Amino acid sequence: MPFACPECGSPGSLRITSSIELPSDSRSDEIALQLVACARCGFRAAAVYEESRRGSLDSEAVDHAGYRVASKTLDSLVARVAACPDAGNRGCACESHRILGRTDGSGRWCGLPETANRFRMRVSRA
Repeated sequence: MPFACPECGSPGSLRITSSIELPSDSRSDEIALQLVACARCGFRAAAVYEESRRGSLDSEAVDHAGYRVASKTLDSLVARVAACPDAGNRGCACESHRILGRTDGSGRWCGLPETANRFRMRVSRA
């Protein structure tokens, strides 16, 4: 699915280059850590897709946000995702899933190592 790049504004140029499905937590049924890149300007970032279907049958909450993170952090995330033998399996017991899927004492996913500079993942038709 193409997104608009938050850096250059190019519609449809920001794409998910890789992702890892993480175990659900105390809030979300689905959590995916994604790596995104713009084909036009070369911008790279991390993104997180979270979906919760808890509550009533028609209750669904989705949060899909991108995060500008330091190059070193992004490179580490790229390596972790690439090291997983089964990135689409949220039940995978590999080291990457254990590290990236950590939860706190309340069972909430710990998230990215740094989460400053959040941007909206805007779907684009171009």
